[in-house]
Amino acid sequence: MTHRFPIRVYYEDTDLAGIVYYANYLKFIERARTEFVREAGIDQVALKAEQGIVFAVRRVEAEYLLPARFQDDLTVETRIHAISGARLVLGQDVLRDGDLLVRSVVTLVALTGTGRPARLPADIRRRLGGSVGDLGP
Repeated sequence: MTHRFPIRVYYEDTDLAGIVYYANYLKFIERARTEFVREAGIDQVALKAEQGIVFAVRRVEAEYLLPARFQDDLTVETRIHAISGARLVLGQDVLRDGDLLVRSVVTLVALTGTGRPARLPADIRRRLGGSVGDLGP
């Protein structure tokens, strides 16, 4: 399953060279992840309020291949690589007209309000793809 999220590059996203500042790609993929989770039927506010669980980024790997520029229309594609009891690994690519600009792998972990690892509830795992590339406990 691939989730697609459109992004338009605004002037504020660019640097003095007129290309997207590298850190802004992290914002783009964060927005796409938020919509991916929302469209999977997961209310992150309710998850925190009712079960005390939040998602946090544990690791990001990003490979910058081509630059994006002001007014480009981009697409962020998000796919689940693996799910474990408390961890979710996503592949997120940023494309322009089918050309791959940025390739990233993001590891999310489930945490309690005190920052301790938390097991993802079974219904959340199912909504996110069940046993796709399951990493085990």
